[in-house]
Amino acid sequence: MGQDRETRRHWDAGPAGEPATDDWLTLSDDDLLARVESLPEQHDADQHLMAVVCSARHFFVRQEAAKRILSGELLKEHAHDRHIGQILVRAMNRHDDLAYLERLVRETRHLEVRKAAEVQLERLRARFTPQPE
Repeated sequence: MGQDRETRRHWDAGPAGEPATDDWLTLSDDDLLARVESLPEQHDADQHLMAVVCSARHFFVRQEAAKRILSGELLKEHAHDRHIGQILVRAMNRHDDLAYLERLVRETRHLEVRKAAEVQLERLRARFTPQPE
């Protein structure tokens, strides 16, 4: 438990600790979460959301932003992050994603990511496996 606490990424509670790389990062966590939640289903805010994902915000804020990103490809470079990796694998649903998920199951250090990837792999395999008639 102590070692896990030492390896956890430090998070900032809001705009005071964030560089002004994106105007969304100047918002408080509460306002930022409200903005993320208020996005329509189809939006053009993936770049703002990625700025949040790449920030030092608390993992919950980063996860909520990751959930709303429309292009799963943007999240692939963050698969090593156990909080973002879980969101990434849940969003994968194409046949092309099978190899990526299989690699993630083999290579991830994080149990949460491995479990989420295994569940998604099972769903995809069921979807792409022809059913006997």
